[in-house]
Amino acid sequence: MKVDLFDFDLPTELIAQSPARPRDSARMMTVPGDGPIGDFGVLDLADHLRPGDLMVFNNTKVIPARMVGHRVNKSGSGSNPDSPGAKIEVTLHKADGGGRWRAFVRPARKLNVGDEIRFADTFSATVTEKFDGGETALVFDRAGEALNAALHQYGSMPLPPYIHRDVMRGGLPSQTDASDYQTLYAEHEGAVAAPTAGLHFTERLFDTLDQHNIARTFVTLHVGAGTFLPVKAEDTTDHRMHSEWGEVSQDTADAINRTRLNGGRIVAVGTTALRLIESAATTDGVVGAFSGDTDIFITPGYSFRAVDVLMTNFHLPRSTLFMLVSAFAGLDRMQDAYGHARKQAYRFYSYGDVCLLERA
Repeated sequence: MKVDLFDFDLPTELIAQSPARPRDSARMMTVPGDGPIGDFGVLDLADHLRPGDLMVFNNTKVIPARMVGHRVNKSGSGSNPDSPGAKIEVTLHKADGGGRWRAFVRPARKLNVGDEIRFADTFSATVTEKFDGGETALVFDRAGEALNAALHQYGSMPLPPYIHRDVMRGGLPSQTDASDYQTLYAEHEGAVAAPTAGLHFTERLFDTLDQHNIARTFVTLHVGAGTFLPVKAEDTTDHRMHSEWGEVSQDTADAINRTRLNGGRIVAVGTTALRLIESAATTDGVVGAFSGDTDIFITPGYSFRAVDVLMTNFHLPRSTLFMLVSAFAGLDRMQDAYGHARKQAYRFYSYGDVCLLERA
């Protein structure tokens, strides 16, 4: 399909720069399979679900994956060949194990294989490979818990590029972003972007869902920075998705299958949970245990296997995520819904409002 079909105009003032406070006070637009679009609040969620439904959350935890370092001058020229060179911004993308990460770096043109990026006197990484599509492979000078500790010491929360912070601080996140850009139930570290639909949930909202006999379970998908990359191809068939690591436990798979057999619906909280469930499902809708990489790319024409309802934030134009929701609820339906959202001044993107979609 032509990528232009997924384009729309969005006033910059609708891009949320901070979350609703409290989290569950955000607005919620409902898009039923048939019937009119509705305007509600997140606290109304239980009224739009059914007893026996199962909500599936992504419990990944965002790591401080953004760092600023300098390319070390290894040319041997000058009085101090190890003096700091060009400033390099690094956003980690996907762990390959053993201290090796794939990352997006700026400016990539200033780096060559074999170059070292020094983040602190005793913390650095070496460029080992450069890939088509903008990824760079880095091997750090440590691995495991030692690397994790260094990231927490020298890294910062990898906010999306459309969330702007004080330029006097180098555009770095504020103190509140460390908690704002993390779900209440985040558990397994590894994501470099938050599963943002989950940012709306509070203990108060969970209590309300419990009172309505709406169950929940968890999967883990470590969201990569590729989620923010624009689709540069003119046709969706020419776009390559970056892979992300995910896991569906046997207990979660059993809960999903049991819910479907009992007539309940599977409600994915966020596109990340949906993509992982669909990756773990067979063509007849049975979900199995899953552990590994997925690069599933969902566009209109895809036959959904297991997910019935999707709760998700409002996405960027021409993005793979807007393509996904258009596949789920229908392209014309989603263009109408996003037009309604703009007229009603819904807040868009990671810190914005949410919509509840029923599968077309």
